[in-house]
Amino acid sequence: MKHAWKTVIASAAIVAFGTTAQADQLQEIKDEGKIVVGVKQDYKPWGYLTSDGELAGLEIDLARDVAERLGVEVELVPVVASNRMEFLSQGRIDLIIATMGDNPKRREVVGMIEPNYYAGGTNVLAPKAVGLKEWEDLRGKDVCALQGSYYNKRVTQLYGPNLVAFAGIPEVTSALKNGSCIGFLYDNTWIESQLASDEQWAEFEMPFPTEDPQAWSIAVPLEELDAPYGKLMSEIVTDWHKSGFLIERNEANGIAPSPFLQEQHDALQ
Repeated sequence: MKHAWKTVIASAAIVAFGTTAQADQLQEIKDEGKIVVGVKQDYKPWGYLTSDGELAGLEIDLARDVAERLGVEVELVPVVASNRMEFLSQGRIDLIIATMGDNPKRREVVGMIEPNYYAGGTNVLAPKAVGLKEWEDLRGKDVCALQGSYYNKRVTQLYGPNLVAFAGIPEVTSALKNGSCIGFLYDNTWIESQLASDEQWAEFEMPFPTEDPQAWSIAVPLEELDAPYGKLMSEIVTDWHKSGFLIERNEANGIAPSPFLQEQHDALQ
């Protein structure tokens, strides 16, 4: 795994020799025999801890597939929205596969791989008893959210809720259940999967039409986007779509069929 001192040395070498040449991270990963992937552990069924304490889910499957294709071991590092890009930039992980929306601001920080591998939108999980009907009903109300989520700013500007931000989903769901907020602003994919599969949410609903559809991207360090490492990741994601691997793993993890995945698969046939 790369460390901060390597980055410092590489930067010094660039200045000293007046070249933009950089280390080949793909080769480094192969030489070390391991790829370190940042994944979610609180976003079932994309990435979560099983009762045995093991990481599982769709994105865990993808991380393992990347390692298999590279012929290396995989180390899974739990990340959250507020630290995943920082971990990648610091060299603590080699790759992000963690429900990360692709947007221009994030593209300035990390290398977003194309094609995108999934897509979701913005909605709210709320108790049915609250009686939310439209997005405007959030104005002036306490609404739980996750730190670092891309839609927090947009929803605040448009609908004026008082966002109460937490670091992780367990903290959010605890606050939601004890009445500290009237709803949880989050990705519709997670909300739909919880409502469909978890009895603890039987008295909850997703009351609004989903807004602001956002494609998800895996990410490499920004300087690697156009290097061999970034190019190979793009080839891998393309093959996931073309071969139907993403559709198959989506179904295997009990996730509802994704129109985005089907559209991408059909486009590559």
